[in-house]
Amino acid sequence: MSVTIWHNPRCSKSRQTLELLHNRGYEPTVINYLKTPPTREQIEATIKMLNIEPKALLRKTEAIYREMDLSKVKDNDAIIDAMFHNPVLIERPIVIANGKAAIGRPAENILSIL
Repeated sequence: MSVTIWHNPRCSKSRQTLELLHNRGYEPTVINYLKTPPTREQIEATIKMLNIEPKALLRKTEAIYREMDLSKVKDNDAIIDAMFHNPVLIERPIVIANGKAAIGRPAENILSIL
């Protein structure tokens, strides 16, 4: 089975999720999504796999979120564009496996898709 993690090594939750995968015997493809950002299409596909609205994938604690005043944005395409151009806005970590995705907050959330 192929497992991919959108990972930020500076994030404790992301590190915990990666460790959980390793402890369960998985060797995931690790994508440091801040250095290798996902395409707009990958963001859209991941949102569909997560079965959430685009706004639910935003990191609301990031300064750029406030600077862009994203709390007032209702247009899903504009929100996806913001994440595409500013990947730091994407909640992390995201694990993709079996055609499904899960946000590792907490890390155990990913177990449902493995």
